[in-house]
Amino acid sequence: MAKPSVKSFQDPEIGEVTFRKSVRSRSISIRVHPVKGVSVSVPYIVPYSVAQAFFISRRNWVIATMARQKEKYKDVVMPTPEEIEALRRQAKAELPPRLAELAARYGFSYNRVAIKHNASNWGSCSAKSNINLNLNIVRLPKVLQDYVLLHELCHLRHQDHGHAFHLLLENVLIDNILKLMDAGDAYAAGLARKAAASRAKYPMDHVLTREIKTFRLV
Repeated sequence: MAKPSVKSFQDPEIGEVTFRKSVRSRSISIRVHPVKGVSVSVPYIVPYSVAQAFFISRRNWVIATMARQKEKYKDVVMPTPEEIEALRRQAKAELPPRLAELAARYGFSYNRVAIKHNASNWGSCSAKSNINLNLNIVRLPKVLQDYVLLHELCHLRHQDHGHAFHLLLENVLIDNILKLMDAGDAYAAGLARKAAASRAKYPMDHVLTREIKTFRLV
C-alpha cells in the first residue's frame, strides 16, 4: 500500500494549507478546523495541481467558513498545539482503560479503540466494532465521559438510533449513574434528578444529551 504524502503552501489570507494524499480518499475534500487549520484530502492518483485548482475554486468558501468559526469560538479560549498534545496523552492514558471497564461491566466486546481529534463528533463506532474516541472527552465531567463511551458501546449491538439502541443505552446509563452517585458524584446526582423530572421517552439519555451540548469540541 502506498504511503500518504503531504505538501503545503502559504495562502496570503488563509495561512498554511496542507494537501494530504491518501489511498482512502475517493474525492478531493477540504476541511477547515479552528485549531488545526485548513487541510485538503486528495485521492492518491489525483495530481497536486488539480487539487490546488479545486482549492482555489473553493477559496471564498474556506474564508467564509473560517470567519464563521472565528465568530462561533470568539468567547472560547482555543488550546495551543502543545495543549492538544497534552490532551491526547491524557486521553490515551485514561479513556481506553475506562472503555474496557465499562465494556466488561455491561458485556460488550469491541475490536480496537483509537483516540482522534476532530470537530464533528465525540466518538464513533464502525461496523467492524472499532471505536474512535475524541480526545476532548477528557475535558468532560466523569458522568459525561461515561455517557460518550457507553453510547459507542451500545452501537456495537445496534448501529442505528432506533428503539432497541435507545432502550439499551437508557438501561446502562441509569445503572452507571447510580454507581457514580454511590461513589459520591454530586454532578451525576444533579443530572439524575433532572432525568427523574423529565417526561422524555428516554429521560436519562435526553438529559445527558442536552448537557453534553453545553460543551464545545476544540
